[in-house]
Amino acid sequence: MSVREAGRVWRRLDVTLRDLPLGVLFLVASFLPGLRGHGTQVGDLPTRPFDALAVVALALECLSPVVRRRWPVVCLALAACGFALDQLCGYHSAAGTALPVALISAGSHLERLRRTTAAVLSVAYVPLAVALARLGSGGETATEFVTFYLTLALAWRAGAWLRSTRAAEAARRERVAADTRTAERTRIAAELHDVVTHHVTAMVVQAEAARYLTAAPERLERSLTAVSDTGRLALTDLRHLLDLLKPAHDTDHGTDHGLGPTEATQARTPAAGRVLTLVEQTRRAGQPVDFTEWGPQPASTGGADLVAYRVVQEALTNALKYAHGSRTSVQVQRGETEITVEVSTDGTGSRAATATAAAGGGRGLAGLRERVDVLGGDFSAGSDPDGGFTVRARIPADGTS
Repeated sequence: MSVREAGRVWRRLDVTLRDLPLGVLFLVASFLPGLRGHGTQVGDLPTRPFDALAVVALALECLSPVVRRRWPVVCLALAACGFALDQLCGYHSAAGTALPVALISAGSHLERLRRTTAAVLSVAYVPLAVALARLGSGGETATEFVTFYLTLALAWRAGAWLRSTRAAEAARRERVAADTRTAERTRIAAELHDVVTHHVTAMVVQAEAARYLTAAPERLERSLTAVSDTGRLALTDLRHLLDLLKPAHDTDHGTDHGLGPTEATQARTPAAGRVLTLVEQTRRAGQPVDFTEWGPQPASTGGADLVAYRVVQEALTNALKYAHGSRTSVQVQRGETEITVEVSTDGTGSRAATATAAAGGGRGLAGLRERVDVLGGDFSAGSDPDGGFTVRARIPADGTS
């Protein structure tokens, strides 16, 4: 068995079993010749040999560490009673060290009645100190008893510090988990916005145009075919998004949900790199789009290609929604270190429409700006002097999504 496997087996054991070696250690140390009778000593009582009563004191002291995490109050009570018997009888065993250990454990693991427990122990220490002073030879002073009490109080405070540190770490992990969940929900919302908004907008525009083509059956059929193709592309992108969110999602059966083999193949292919398909879909929706793409296609661009695709997608969606029919230009330049995207719509649309597009609905252009910023790129979107609207993005090609 390897060390890592042994560690996993050890962590699966009950806490009492994991704390048992500490009690055994105290018991063994109490009988070592060099430590026997040389343990903790409060007062001036002479050391006496172990007898039957010493077995009771050792049992109480050595049993207390075993239950220190499961029952902190029981641990403290056992250690205190065993320590009092140990000192009053003058055994001065090494197991007396179990009392500060019990105080640290109680301060660390006790959840309820913490102040009451500390007060009861403080009150109980007074008669113990008085009894030890009367039984002793008179060589001890009040300062010694007070010093030992402060030592015990310091052990309690050390346990309280461990408890507060553990609580702070748990709170920090919870905040990190909450921030992670929030970021994941935001990412999913952004992906759904990008996928759904564009395709639904294109389908709405195509359906609206089909209403006026009833007198031209051939054009009506082409328009309805475009609506159907757009719907299939929406399903394709949604299935791909589900694959990303759930890696175990089955993608081997491409005919599910009405998808044919071609769409199934696309569903297993990231959306990045399908800019031309996006442009053609927008053209079928009635938007004149000029598309230019140049530069070598690198072997791997990390998340940059996907972000570039999303920039084009969001810009074309806004053009369809707010400047339908206005000529739009899409330019994608790929370099070895970055991808540059520029999508501009001429000024035939109204300035109010372009102003609305600039707002981005909180999830559109604003979300793209965040994506580009995460990859260390530059993003800008705004109106042109002639009333048009331009979206520009520079995305480092070695970024990761």
